[in-house]
Amino acid sequence: MQVKIDTREKFHAISIQEPILAANMTEDLDLCLLPFLEKDVKNVILILRDIQTIEEAAAEALVRIQQAFYDNSSSFVICELTASVEKALEDSGLLEMMNVTPTESEAWDIIHLEEIERELLNGPDL
Repeated sequence: MQVKIDTREKFHAISIQEPILAANMTEDLDLCLLPFLEKDVKNVILILRDIQTIEEAAAEALVRIQQAFYDNSSSFVICELTASVEKALEDSGLLEMMNVTPTESEAWDIIHLEEIERELLNGPDL
């Protein structure tokens, strides 16, 4: 699986550079994304602008990976879906389970807000 990783101060922007996100790529998704939970910067923005087709098993893997990030007090936001991928996710009922934004900039905003929320929820009682 071809990916491009751009590390920023608060997140990693990961672009999957493949036309198809197939069911047989679920292990690759785990191996690529889950190790970020061990890093100092744990938040991930997954950019899917190059994906034209997504198989349901791969989409289910993304939902599972997203949950692993949230279980570890980290953010995982998917952005720049093509119309065909968005429709496939909608048809499978998985889109509503995903944290999705139209642009990378909006994904960064979500991460920023979620970090503030975690700070407030985990901060000292006032």
